[in-house]
Amino acid sequence: MSAEIIDGKDFAGGLRARVAEAAAEFEGVTGRKAGLAVVLVGDDPASQVYVRSKGKATIEAGMASFEHRLPADTSQADLIRLVGALNTDPAVDGILVQLPLPDHLDEHAVVETIDPSKDVDGLTPISTGRLALGLPGLVPCTPLGSLMLLKDRLGSLSGLDAVVIGRSILVGKPMAQLLLSESCTVTIAHSRTRDLPAVVRRADIVVAAVGRPEMIKGDWIKRGATVIDVGINRLPPETEGAKGRLVGDVDFASASKVADAITPVPGGVGPMTIACLLRNTMVAAQRRANIHSKDL
Repeated sequence: MSAEIIDGKDFAGGLRARVAEAAAEFEGVTGRKAGLAVVLVGDDPASQVYVRSKGKATIEAGMASFEHRLPADTSQADLIRLVGALNTDPAVDGILVQLPLPDHLDEHAVVETIDPSKDVDGLTPISTGRLALGLPGLVPCTPLGSLMLLKDRLGSLSGLDAVVIGRSILVGKPMAQLLLSESCTVTIAHSRTRDLPAVVRRADIVVAAVGRPEMIKGDWIKRGATVIDVGINRLPPETEGAKGRLVGDVDFASASKVADAITPVPGGVGPMTIACLLRNTMVAAQRRANIHSKDL
């Protein structure tokens, strides 16, 4: 048996096309483009790549991209002042503060200042609370994209046993909430879970978001399970050549022999994250303009 590959790149391409169509309709009705503002503090190389790719994707979708690049020594007060200005800017429908921030800045305090109606990362306390209560709101992009891939593959998730490995506010916790909303039986596991392989082995759905390269082995996976690998890790150069190799949190080679379907790394969940960011921005724009459009 060899697992079917869940092509996140292909699904993301379809979602981005639907967003672009909605963006054109939005501009036709309102006379302006939906707008996404991204704030980058400092010069972290990975963050710079992410911000650049998000800006490019936003423009390609027919939306306006507003990038604010601040020096690493930016003060907390200045950053919060900028977020406040974006909150009141009518051209901005979505705000994303690229994390992590430099150590001297309080990430929680900054995120809390974002207008929840523009919180396209789904990280404010109000967004988090609405997700927990099952109310409409903006949901973190990576778990939302993971759920889309699962539903596309499996249809109804009702009654399935799901294990989420990882408990971050970015992926693990919101992923568990989304799976609960689909009537899954959900376990949140992590690095300190006792007999973690046995916990994972009972799951119909495994979502790996623990941040450890190839931690989840094939013999942890129930035969026929669906595996969503959120992790993206670069192995050390001395291990895999001059540039290293990107791997997920799941040992793909062994897991693909027992799973029914699995996301690759790269090309699985990664493309869905940016596609869902565009989707969230479009949804936020539609809600702010009181436009009811087809579900994205």
